[in-house]
Amino acid sequence: QVQLVESGGGLVQAGGSLRLSCTATTSGRTFNSYTMGWFRQAPGKEREFVAAIIRWTDGSTYNADAVKGRFTISRDNAKNTVNLQMNSLKPEDTAVYYCAAQSYGGSWSDQYKYDYWGQGTQVTVSS
Repeated sequence: QVQLVESGGGLVQAGGSLRLSCTATTSGRTFNSYTMGWFRQAPGKEREFVAAIIRWTDGSTYNADAVKGRFTISRDNAKNTVNLQMNSLKPEDTAVYYCAAQSYGGSWSDQYKYDYWGQGTQVTVSS
């Protein structure tokens, strides 16, 4: 079991930056054993993949094309946290951002391969 809580969302002007954090509380497994991902859902649109960071010693990161070069995912296993640094924000980045954990592997970009989710945090980018 893992409980995920996001923080750091808010209102920012286009071109600005925000840093989202996700804190995990685990039972029965270590935080290191989860591949972690960020997803987002804008009004009227489907939830989409944003970024992922792989479990254990892999640590590879992957970004959606829409955010590549602007967003950076990272994790601190000692603190049980995963972060998303968002720079050069655009109005189209406006969405609810969700932190998610993957227990048993699969595609890191497929939301249906993740089995634990946070409550989401709102990011609004004004023009």
